[in-house]
Amino acid sequence: MVLLHIKKTEDEQFLCEIPVATKVTDATRNLVDLQNLRTRIHRLKLEGEELARYGPAKPLDQQGIDQYAESGVPKGANYQQDPTGRRTGQGPDPAAAKTLLKTLADAERLAHKDQVANKVLLTKGALEAAIDHIRGAVMIAFPQGLPEWDLVRQALEGTEELAGTSHANDGLDPATATLWFAGKQLLPKNQLSHHLGRHEKTKAVIKLQQAGQGAPAREAPVDAETQKAMMAFYHKKQEEQKKLAENDEDDYTNSAWANPKALKHHFSGVGSVRIR
Repeated sequence: MVLLHIKKTEDEQFLCEIPVATKVTDATRNLVDLQNLRTRIHRLKLEGEELARYGPAKPLDQQGIDQYAESGVPKGANYQQDPTGRRTGQGPDPAAAKTLLKTLADAERLAHKDQVANKVLLTKGALEAAIDHIRGAVMIAFPQGLPEWDLVRQALEGTEELAGTSHANDGLDPATATLWFAGKQLLPKNQLSHHLGRHEKTKAVIKLQQAGQGAPAREAPVDAETQKAMMAFYHKKQEEQKKLAENDEDDYTNSAWANPKALKHHFSGVGSVRIR
């Protein structure tokens, strides 16, 4: 199994394993599925937190801040006004809300980019199981179900319309997505071994993007943290050089290293002699 480090952006990356004999078209489909599941979990996390606090979404024609509503707004025991006016404010039981938030956090942790640094491999089964857990937590919090226009329900059912939203670029199409390695596109008709070699223990950084976007930007020679450390080191050395350039006094002549007879004294065994 070849180890692939998949990167769409610096914030969208994950690790996975795949047989080196896999065709590029099949690998692209599998990797796109993983990426789409990851972004789906991210969207569930954002909307699910709102659901746990402010309850189900209002219909589009009824959205607005409750305190400015013309008719009275029913307020249950767990009512909390949504400051954006998108949700009813009828939140779930606090215990159920806590369970939902914890489930969302666990799913987000699974799909987070930090899993790359932790060397945790991502699998389709694990991501689908995380979404199933969120679905179960939502059913516990709202046994009556969510309205069809609620974004959490749409994300769980896979019926989201992302066009025209801030998440429009989240979804990738397996038919048009492309894989890039070392600045070159992996040709769909080939196997991965044609581009990565036949060794199963290979590790490769693969860029994932839509067709027509051109070659992705090359990787930086050093990471951001290393670059910051290097800049701090060079700045410190520059400041030291400035101080040395400004110091034109001759007090350095009193230093031991500036003594012209230091070598002679060393071989003759004569050290510093003080006369009192």
